[in-house]
Amino acid sequence: MESIVFRTMAAIIAIVAIAAAGAVSAQPNPSLHLCVAAEENAVWPGGGTGMPPDDRSAESVVTGSNRFACNLYRRLADDSGSENLLFSPYSISSALAITYEGARGTTADEIRSVLHLPANDTLRREGFSRLDAGLKVAGANCTVQTANALWAEKTYPFLPEYVALAERWYSANATNLDFASAPDASRQAINRWVEGRTGGKIRDLLPPASVDPMTRLVITNAISFKGTWAGPFDADRTEEAEFRVGANETVEVPMMHGDAVYPYGETATLQVLELAYAHENGTGLSMLILLPKGGSLAAVEEALDPQNLSTLRRSLTRERIDVYLPKFTLDASYRLPSTLAAMGMPTVFSPGADLSGMDGTKNLFISGAVHKAFVDVNEEGTEAAAATGFAGNTSVAPPGGGIPVFRADRPFIFLIRDDGSGSILLMGRVVRPVAA
Repeated sequence: MESIVFRTMAAIIAIVAIAAAGAVSAQPNPSLHLCVAAEENAVWPGGGTGMPPDDRSAESVVTGSNRFACNLYRRLADDSGSENLLFSPYSISSALAITYEGARGTTADEIRSVLHLPANDTLRREGFSRLDAGLKVAGANCTVQTANALWAEKTYPFLPEYVALAERWYSANATNLDFASAPDASRQAINRWVEGRTGGKIRDLLPPASVDPMTRLVITNAISFKGTWAGPFDADRTEEAEFRVGANETVEVPMMHGDAVYPYGETATLQVLELAYAHENGTGLSMLILLPKGGSLAAVEEALDPQNLSTLRRSLTRERIDVYLPKFTLDASYRLPSTLAAMGMPTVFSPGADLSGMDGTKNLFISGAVHKAFVDVNEEGTEAAAATGFAGNTSVAPPGGGIPVFRADRPFIFLIRDDGSGSILLMGRVVRPVAA
């Protein structure tokens, strides 16, 4: 039998560029850098324990994060044209939430509006804390880990309350580095942390010259996930098949094939399939696949929002489905300042930013951000783990004697979500699958 493991790496890096240089001092300097990074090594299978349904704080954070996810997806889809797309809204939201805690005035208002963050400090902070804790799972079929960190210039006087807040609510422990005198050694230290947190999958996250003597802070966020399908595919049934990239173009891909009981639904224009990941206890994770019937992905993307996704998922019923899903890898990279600015938060990327909650001055701002992501869908896992999650299923064939066919041989949208909290952890579209 065959099961699938997702190895996903994502990174958001924001480097502050300063127009005028200043002497390094233990006093607040008018020419500063702020580097914000979020990186993810995810292998998304079944296992988040999720949040209790009555947890208002986590629910409010998830609601806002999912709105941000759909809005950012549409922006990136518009910017990338007809290319593959992949990003982690959870990773980006987490890193920017820590940044938001140091923002004030218009800068804070814009970030909160774009991320749809709860305005209530306690609700927001408890929400991120509970969500982060609920996602962490270690089991035979699933491992989910998350981590935040602050990397501060050792001579720069950040406000103790900001450092304490980041540690208490976001588990972002602070490490002092010598950006002023040894920027490259500091960069390498951060890269080693990233490499360790991602099992060696992300190396040299911060490229040469991305950290210089004027860097004052780096914020990192990481999430890693590994697991297997609850309902396995049979490796012997995987065959080469055509995938329709466009009206006049096809590519050959290894197409996995399985028929089992899945949550499934249809609309006039769309097929929706949910594939669960194996987990030992609690609430698991799942992949939701949106497959346009006519091949028009744009129409689906235009209607993509949390309410529609929730409605689609609630409409699913369990039945036996004949499933064809390609093996694929995606590699994506984005520069986010212009995208996030266009979404409504331009001030934080300008010298007029107010991040005084970090240092008591208005000297910090973010001038660049890039998000990188990689996903590999391959045939790994154990037969026992896959079979365990499949036990107890029943099915009834629909009228006519046949079963529905879900053949993902054309562009589709997919997202990985924590079933307990509803949080979208990974989101993307497959336009041109390329197997590893």
